[in-house]
Amino acid sequence: MTAPAATAARARTRTGGPQDNGPKVFEHIAGWTLVVVIAMLVTQLGLL
Repeated sequence: MTAPAATAARARTRTGGPQDNGPKVFEHIAGWTLVVVIAMLVTQLGLL
């Protein structure tokens, strides 16, 4: 295996991040739900 091929193989190694083919709609909805919950908490505590 040549050096460029070895480097390319290491660059494609998965590191435990989000999957490329995962449920993107679910992640989007969960993210916005978290934003809304934090906004409600900030408002209830009178920090805004």
